[in-house]
Amino acid sequence: MRRMQIRISWPAGQLTATLDETPTSKALAEALPISASANTWGEEVYFDTGVSVALEHDAQQVVAPGTVAFWTEGDALALPYGPTPISRGGESRLASPCNVLGSFDGDPRLLSTVREGDPVRVELA
Repeated sequence: MRRMQIRISWPAGQLTATLDETPTSKALAEALPISASANTWGEEVYFDTGVSVALEHDAQQVVAPGTVAFWTEGDALALPYGPTPISRGGESRLASPCNVLGSFDGDPRLLSTVREGDPVRVELA
């Protein structure tokens, strides 16, 4: 399976992530670079990508912190680094099942420095 790296940057930091080759990651790669405005929901950052894809057969709602997920209902990347308002215990529970693209290479807790409304940029690393 081929993999691809992306870089996500915001005013206070940046992280790279390694994505598996999936229909969603391919569609995302074709749209890069993307600039968006960050939203936060508990310990999750999400933002619109302008990419519209179908829910994949292996979509998941509960993922490991640091997972790079795609929320098809919002055409958004969903980047959990800890619990969300609907989590049970310490899990990262997304708003609804999301396509799983890959995971961050560094410490996903860096995402805690993203503030609501921050400009976010996604590009190939």
